[in-house]
Amino acid sequence: MDKVVASAADAVAGIGDGASLAVGGFGLCGVPTVLISALYERGAADLTVVSNNCGLDGRGLGQLLAAGRIARARGSYVGANKEFARQYLAGEIEVELMPQGTLAERLRAGGAGIPAFFTPAGVGTMVADGGLPWRYAPDGTVAVASPAKEVREFGGREYVLEESITTDFALVRAAVGDRHGNLVFDKAARNFNPLAAMAGRVTLAEVERLAEPGEIDPDAVHLPGVFVQHVVELTPEQAADKPIELRTLRSGTGDGGGDA
Repeated sequence: MDKVVASAADAVAGIGDGASLAVGGFGLCGVPTVLISALYERGAADLTVVSNNCGLDGRGLGQLLAAGRIARARGSYVGANKEFARQYLAGEIEVELMPQGTLAERLRAGGAGIPAFFTPAGVGTMVADGGLPWRYAPDGTVAVASPAKEVREFGGREYVLEESITTDFALVRAAVGDRHGNLVFDKAARNFNPLAAMAGRVTLAEVERLAEPGEIDPDAVHLPGVFVQHVVELTPEQAADKPIELRTLRSGTGDGGGDA
């Protein structure tokens, strides 16, 4: 039952070329940066990544992206990652964009063993009708477009069928984890981490603090250890490395308003 491995390198040793990954995090919050860096050092390429976004330039998944290791990205946000946008528009990477709530539910459904579900999000748009550019050709034309999806009516309202998502591996970051793989996430870092962990057939979790079995109150567990196969304990320096994507400061006027 002890799922702790000696290092992040040991944890990602089974990830090879062509693997699919569900990765937790939102922007730079709750991103498993240590596992991503270990995967970068391993050299795995031609990866399919499922994540809300693809990190920032050189940070998080942006590290793999800049090295040309990601062949396909499935998510809901391109964001401020200029290299991600450049590769997408240049036809160097295939990108499947979807509504953020749909992404979350597709991951959760995959982990729960639900093959598909109907949602109203995207009905009447290219999400349901097809035609979203997944890959561009070098000349700027659309080389691969999304297919049309089934739309059905329930209770007088139309819903689009979305298939669940499962991946070969999942990489997540938690504030606390025990040797059995039970995880606790801190505030906003909870974001997509539990959902990504559920969707991965083999889930790797880096934890800022390692707890002993029984130390975590069962009511406080956000993700049961049944979804986690390997746990990596971070060093204090690694745990403290939490860059801020957009630093916002309150003005010094004392009126409580305005940003600087």
